[in-house]
Amino acid sequence: MKYHIFVGSTLDDLKNERRELFRIIMEFGHIPVTAEYIDPQVKDSCRLLQKTVEECDYFIALSAYRYCPETEYAIAVKKGIPVIALIIDEKARWKASKKEADAALIKNLEEYKQKLRGGAHETWLSTADLCQKAQSALIREMNLNPRDGWVRGEQAVKPLMANELARLSGENDILRRQIKIGSGEMVARLREQMKKALKMLALNKVSLSFYYAPGDNWENTRQFRCLRIFKLLTPELALGKTTSEVSRFLGTVLNPDLEKTVRKDYPTPSNTIKKIMADFELLRLVKCANGGNDAGDEIWEITEYGKELYSAYRMRQLEKALKR
Repeated sequence: MKYHIFVGSTLDDLKNERRELFRIIMEFGHIPVTAEYIDPQVKDSCRLLQKTVEECDYFIALSAYRYCPETEYAIAVKKGIPVIALIIDEKARWKASKKEADAALIKNLEEYKQKLRGGAHETWLSTADLCQKAQSALIREMNLNPRDGWVRGEQAVKPLMANELARLSGENDILRRQIKIGSGEMVARLREQMKKALKMLALNKVSLSFYYAPGDNWENTRQFRCLRIFKLLTPELALGKTTSEVSRFLGTVLNPDLEKTVRKDYPTPSNTIKKIMADFELLRLVKCANGGNDAGDEIWEITEYGKELYSAYRMRQLEKALKR
């Protein structure tokens, strides 16, 4: 199943950020869509834009300090397309040249951001932070609001096959009722298991040191909750990451000294990273996909149980937000 995901934003000021969003969408196996190639001078361009947005499954609204006309966003909202808003944090470093100077446009921009904050949204401080937030938001939205998506023509179900599937589905429903799949006892046991796993992740901590470039020793040792590391890694492991890539990602995201740049190769200790992944594997949250490749670098992937646990954690966070 593939999803069309529309990315709406201003262009020149967010060129790098848009490119990263397109990369993430394609790495997830889905199709990024944009309106930047639609010529507004062409006849029926408005109808073409509307059709383009309406045929998408999800809409990402990326916003910084330039005002983006709300046409695309309005079409998505009217059509009931799930909107994921990624709004720049007020503390983010941003060039003055990439900010609105006109008071009226600044007012329009703030009103637009206020609309975005009314739905599913995240704030971001940097391109790296944006990537992490976008991955989490996409996974969460696809879990909470699954869409019809798209399949290739040769994979479409033929009428006879559809009838057979309907028949088998009916039989399956009868069998499910007979053997009571999904009984209250089974669900309760699974919830208790997930609750215990989340508690273990929340209570246990791991120490990470950082190696900077240039540098000659490990620095800035900090303790991080295993739950935080699991939360950061889940979107990254959707397509698999090597131990060295996990080290590089955590070194970049968790770096406590933003004035220094971590080195490229193993900015966090390889033995510590392997211990973290081994613990996650013990909890059945991740799996080693290759047992160590030719270079001796393991490839780690999130398991289905890991995805379910992450989804359960995010649901708890969302429910807490509703109670505030």
